[in-house]
Amino acid sequence: MAPGGRLSIRILIAEDQAMVLGALAALLSTEHDLEVTGQARDGAEALSLLETAQPDVVLSDIEMPNMTGLELAAEIRRQKRAAKVIILTTFARPGYLRRALEAGVSGYLLKDSPAATLAAAIRRVYAGGRSIDPDLAAEAWTEQDLLTERERQVLRLAGEGSSSADIALKLSLSEGTVRNYLSEAISKLGAANRVDAARIARQRGWL
Repeated sequence: MAPGGRLSIRILIAEDQAMVLGALAALLSTEHDLEVTGQARDGAEALSLLETAQPDVVLSDIEMPNMTGLELAAEIRRQKRAAKVIILTTFARPGYLRRALEAGVSGYLLKDSPAATLAAAIRRVYAGGRSIDPDLAAEAWTEQDLLTERERQVLRLAGEGSSSADIALKLSLSEGTVRNYLSEAISKLGAANRVDAARIARQRGWL
C-alpha cells in the first residue's frame, strides 16, 4: 500500500522516445505500489493529461518537442498542482539540474540509474522528500547561468535553425530585438556565432 493509505502511487510519464516510454511504463507497473495512469510524448501532452491521469508524481524527460520537461515542471508549479515532478534524463549537466530545481522539481535522476533507485525515488518524492544526486547537486551551484530567460528562448530557436525573422514572429518581438538578444548571448558565451553560442549553452545545460 502506498504512503497515505491509498493502494498505489499514480504516475504520469512524459517521454518523447516511444520505446523508452513503453519500457518505463512496463518497468514501473511491476511495482506493487506504483500505477502508471498516463503516458505522454511531450510536455504539452503531459499537461493536458493532468486532469484525467490525476498523477501524484510526474516522471519527465528534459528535452522534448512542444514543451520541455523543465517548462512542464514550471507550469505545474504555476498552476499549483499537487503533482510532484521527477526529471529522468541522460544529461548529467549541472546547468540543467540548477534550472530544474528553480522550476520546483523534487527529483533529478539519470536514465542509467538502477530500476530500484527509480522506484525508491518515486516513493520518497511522493512522501514529501527529494531525490537528487548529491554530487550533481553540489556542482549545480558552482557555475552561474549567464543567460536571461529571453536570451535562452531566442538562442534555443536559433540553435534549431530558425531565422531572426522566424524567431521574431514566434516570440512576438521585432527582428532588431532578436538580433540584440543573440548578440548579447554570443558575447556572454564568447562564441563565434549564434550556432556556436547555442552549442556552448546546450553543453552547459542552459538551453
